[in-house]
Amino acid sequence: MSAHTQERDLKAVKLQVPDGFSTEEVKNLSSVLNAVLADVFVLYLKTKNFHWHMSGPHFRDYHLLLDEQADQLFAITDTIAERVRKIGGTTIRSIGHIARLQRLVDNDQDYVDPLEMLFELHGDNKTLVESMRTAHEVAAKANDYATTSLIEVWIDEAERRAWFLFEASR
Repeated sequence: MSAHTQERDLKAVKLQVPDGFSTEEVKNLSSVLNAVLADVFVLYLKTKNFHWHMSGPHFRDYHLLLDEQADQLFAITDTIAERVRKIGGTTIRSIGHIARLQRLVDNDQDYVDPLEMLFELHGDNKTLVESMRTAHEVAAKANDYATTSLIEVWIDEAERRAWFLFEASR
């Protein structure tokens, strides 16, 4: 065995975490969780963008709502990434990595009407729910009870965010 092969194998062993999941399960779980994580970061940043650029007669209420929602999104990022690591996978490493994985669309417009902000975030949260449901299916198939349990809470939180945005925009 060459020194290069030994070094590569040693690096691979250092990244492994004993967890009981097959290599294929780790790959599948990591893939769906990293995609969810990328979208959570995108939704966090979009929510903060709209929070920072909110205006109009409902400024205070919308500003506070979006700040609260952004905090909730940011709070789960570490848990998602650490879950990927706990099962033996690797997670997002950069903004570029997020950009390659994200499924939610950025909004770089100079001005977005406040109600359009709420509508867009409502739709993004609903899309995130669907992505989380897909991740839940993958986790359930792997008998990854910890991940399914976490995802169920995240789905409930995303549905609540979508509901608040819907009600605030009526």
